[in-house]
Amino acid sequence: MRITQKIKSEMLRRLEKTYHGSKSALNFSNPFELLIAVILSAQCTDARVNITTQRLFAKADTPEKIISLGLERLENEIRDCGLFRNKAKNIFNTCSILAKSYNGQVPSNYESLLSLPGVGRKTANVVASIAFGRPAIAVDTHVFRVANRLKLAVGKTPDEVEEKLQKAIPMEKWSEAHHWLIWHGRKVCKARQPLCQNCPLNDLCPCALTMDAK
Repeated sequence: MRITQKIKSEMLRRLEKTYHGSKSALNFSNPFELLIAVILSAQCTDARVNITTQRLFAKADTPEKIISLGLERLENEIRDCGLFRNKAKNIFNTCSILAKSYNGQVPSNYESLLSLPGVGRKTANVVASIAFGRPAIAVDTHVFRVANRLKLAVGKTPDEVEEKLQKAIPMEKWSEAHHWLIWHGRKVCKARQPLCQNCPLNDLCPCALTMDAK
């Protein structure tokens, strides 16, 4: 089945109808808290991150306060979030840069975000999109899986999928579509046992059609 732009547009229409208004599952109250939460979310569920950040932000919710905690105490605060030593080091170093170079504020400039320790394209795109309202598509494991299965954007790397999604989706929809794809991956198009029978796109999805044929 050849996935034309017309089919892609219909996929996006249905995704928007199904997940319209969906937001990030991470809890935060400002750009700094969002940045820290997204750094912590690597290989960790949003539910676990929310437990960790609720505890952490009650004690330290600014770069300066996290620096005052010290690296060892920061490690203990985020220990249940996975890869805690590396994350703590990145968060501590990021907070040092924010305090010294940005007056304790998260920069809105994309390249400046990318220069922070522990911040890759996914994290920078999430912060740019949610905190600063810039059009962006952050490709996490859910977006990567769903985009490839639907053939909405086929790629071997997150960067490649991001580039192709930008071509398939109108720019004004980038930030919203990011959430549609994430929630579809979480609720329906799961990694191991996708719920194809409940999928609003099952008549368009090449993977679902293949499975039906078998």
